[in-house]
Amino acid sequence: MSHKSAKDFFRPLAVGAPQPLREIPARPSRAIHFFDPSNAKMAAKIPAMVGTVDVLLGNLEDAIKADNKVAAREGLVKIAQDTADLGGRSGPTQLWTRINALDSPWVLDDLTTLVPAIGDKLDVIMVPKVQGAEDIHYVDRILAQLEAKAGITRPILIHAILETARGVANVEEICGASPRMQGLSLGPADLAADRKMKTTRVGGGHPGYLVREDAPRDADGAYQYDADRFRFQQDLWHYTMAKMVDACATHGIYPYWGPFGDIKDTVACEDQFRNAFLLGCVGAWSLHPVQIEIANRVFSPSVEDIAHARRVVAAMGDGTGAVIIDGKMEDDASLKQCLVLVELAEELAAIDPVLKATYYAIETPEA
Repeated sequence: MSHKSAKDFFRPLAVGAPQPLREIPARPSRAIHFFDPSNAKMAAKIPAMVGTVDVLLGNLEDAIKADNKVAAREGLVKIAQDTADLGGRSGPTQLWTRINALDSPWVLDDLTTLVPAIGDKLDVIMVPKVQGAEDIHYVDRILAQLEAKAGITRPILIHAILETARGVANVEEICGASPRMQGLSLGPADLAADRKMKTTRVGGGHPGYLVREDAPRDADGAYQYDADRFRFQQDLWHYTMAKMVDACATHGIYPYWGPFGDIKDTVACEDQFRNAFLLGCVGAWSLHPVQIEIANRVFSPSVEDIAHARRVVAAMGDGTGAVIIDGKMEDDASLKQCLVLVELAEELAAIDPVLKATYYAIETPEA
C-alpha cells in the first residue's frame, strides 16, 4: 500500500483551491440543530435562530422524502443567501449541511449546487454512513475542484457520521483521511441496524441491557436468587462513543453525540448528552428546539467547575509540582484538565452573553 508523503498532505487537491487548514478551529458547537430547508414554516424561523444556537444544519438526507430532495437543496441555498450573519468563519451561528449518502443519486448534485452558490457561507459538510477513508478522499477531491472553480478562499470542512460497523472499525483512518476533517458524530439508529442490535431506540440505554445486584444470602449463608435485587440499566453506546472520542482526540478533531430520538423524554436526553460531554464530546444534535436548551446547558461547564479550574490554574503557577486545594491533591495532570475547561469557558463567553456574565462574575479565591 502506497502512502502520501507528509509534505503533500497539506497541499491543495486542485489547482487554485484554498490552502488546507493545519489546525481545526475550536468553535463552539454545543447544539447542531437540524432543519428541513424544504419546509417553508421551518425555514421562516431560521433568521430568528441565528445567535441562539451554535450550529444550524440544513438536512438533505434522511427525513427528506425523495420528492423533496431538490426543494431541500434549493431551499438551503435561498436560506443561506438571504440570512445575514449565518455561516462563514465570523458569524455567531455556523451553517452546516448533511448531504445525501455517497451511494445515492442526489449527492453529486448536492455538492455541485451548494459549493458554487453558498460555499463562502458553508462551514461544514456532514457526510452520512462513512465506511472508510476512501469516502472522505472522494468528497475531499470534489470539494477542492469546486472551491477552485468558484474562487472559495477557505476550505469547507468535512464531518463524518459513524453509523455502520465498518465505519466504527475504520474510525482511526477516517479521522486522519484529510486536513478537512472537522469531527465525527455517532449515529446510533443506523449503527444499531447495521450491527443487528436488538433495539429500536435512537440513543439512550435499554432495560434489557443491564447488570443485576448480587443475590442476598439468608441466615444460613445460602443465596436467595429469587429475592428482589437492584438492576442497573447500562449504556449500549459507551464503547463506541469512547472509541470515537479517542480517535478524534488523536487527530485533533471533535467528537459529537448524534440524535436522541425521544423528544418528550428530556430527562433521558440530558443524561445521554451529559454522558457524551463527560467522555469528551463537544456537542450533540438537536432534533427539536427543546433539545437546543439541553445541549447548550450540558455542553457548557458549570460555574462551580470553572471556579475550581481557575483556582487550580492560579495555584499551579508554572505547572510543576503539586498543591492541595480543598483537601485534594492537584498536580500537572489536574492543571491540563482545568485548562481544557477554562479555555472552553472563554470560547463560550465570546458568543453567549449570559454565560459571559456568569463565568466572569466568578471571583477566584486564594488557593
